[in-house]
Amino acid sequence: MNAFNQRVSSSPRSLGFALALVVSVSTGLLSSGCQRGPATVQAELGEANRLAADLRVQFNKAADASNRAVMADTDEASIAFAHDSEQLSSAVEHDVGALDPLVKGLAANEVELLEQFKKQFSDYEKADREILALAVENTNLKAQRLSFGPAKDAADRFKAALEALPAALPAADRCRGEALVARAVLAVRELQALQGPHIASADDAAMAAMEQQMAALDSSVVEGLNALSGLVDPARLATARAAFDEFKNLGAQIVTLSRRNSNVRSLDLSLRVKPPITAACDDTLRNLQQVVANEGSKATR
Repeated sequence: MNAFNQRVSSSPRSLGFALALVVSVSTGLLSSGCQRGPATVQAELGEANRLAADLRVQFNKAADASNRAVMADTDEASIAFAHDSEQLSSAVEHDVGALDPLVKGLAANEVELLEQFKKQFSDYEKADREILALAVENTNLKAQRLSFGPAKDAADRFKAALEALPAALPAADRCRGEALVARAVLAVRELQALQGPHIASADDAAMAAMEQQMAALDSSVVEGLNALSGLVDPARLATARAAFDEFKNLGAQIVTLSRRNSNVRSLDLSLRVKPPITAACDDTLRNLQQVVANEGSKATR
């Protein structure tokens, strides 16, 4: 037995002194920050409350920006809103990361709710990535612009070029020439009329049926031009043929873009798939915000 132990064991006064020393050291360690004091707990609760509120705000802003990307009517606006949505989603992830260690020091409810939101937000991000990728493609919008712009201009030039031909025909051929011109122009106008419904359609079978109609109308125009070539100088028909070739090429581009259906699909996902996921996320965040606030009010009593 060493000298210290001998002194402690031999004297009750020495034993009391040793116990007092242990208590004094322990108290010093606690007061130096080895355990969280009331002020620290209160500060952490305040920060958790702030982060829970900010998390809900950032999430709803992200969802709103995503919806704006879907509804935007220009590529620039779609891209800008998609970027905003991605930035705000990053802010959500940041808040989750900051809130995670704070709620682990609170009751089990807070931890459970945050874990629930993490899973829900993962589902939300998966759906939102698909929506935004489709939204920024804007294939239906691009098809619509081609139809109402360059394709319409080509169809108008085709009509103007054809309608100038019958006047130069002999009287005996004029009536037939006018009939051929009218038939070809009508077929092109019907082609134009089919482009709009095709662009707006989300049904593959309906689009396939319209494409069959388009093919038949294309053939009708070609037949009319070939018949006219037997009545007029082919050189005078060249302008009409060139305009129709351009119209037909643009029509093929329109069908390809329309078939991609990025705007229709992104809108469908935004209206059908995303709302229940978004609502579930927001409901969990609302509950989390409430229980954290309640925890804070208990701590101040």
